[in-house]
Amino acid sequence: MQIENVQILNGKKILLGVCSSISVYKSADLCSRLVKLGAEVVVMMTENATKLISPRVFQTLSRNQTYVSMWVDVNTWKPEHVSLADWADMFLVAPATANTIGNFANGLAPDMMSSTFLATAAKVLIAPAMNVNMFENPAVQANIETLRSRGVDFVEPESGMLACGVEGKGRFPEPEAIICAMTKVFGA
Repeated sequence: MQIENVQILNGKKILLGVCSSISVYKSADLCSRLVKLGAEVVVMMTENATKLISPRVFQTLSRNQTYVSMWVDVNTWKPEHVSLADWADMFLVAPATANTIGNFANGLAPDMMSSTFLATAAKVLIAPAMNVNMFENPAVQANIETLRSRGVDFVEPESGMLACGVEGKGRFPEPEAIICAMTKVFGA
């Protein structure tokens, strides 16, 4: 895939949200590519995502602190979920789970990621990754449509063999497809 106008990402502040999908390892590659394109990347992970991949991987690749919980000591008076929401030019959630999409669509804030979503005025791009039945579930589709109606952009998951052994739509998009979508959201 030829990605055009990637220079638009140079200097952009990207808050990369990482959820607990088995495809989380592809987010590490995505993070690395964004840094190489000149974006400043800060990673935020759900607690469950840390059970699949270490925050240190993202800290090393992004060269920035990785955030997981709102309940750690903070260095400033401003809570991190608010300061990160204000800092970002784009909040990219990749991979996004059905749970996180549901929290976002319904205004729920049980964790740092969904609290940050509610606090941000940045562009939001979501790349879902999940089992085909989960992705096609009417509740998940309704949540996606709700978010789209509120101006949230999505990168469609790909079709193919899923980690669960089932064939269908739900595969994490390739990093090139996500980067291409990012350039479109930024107007390139």
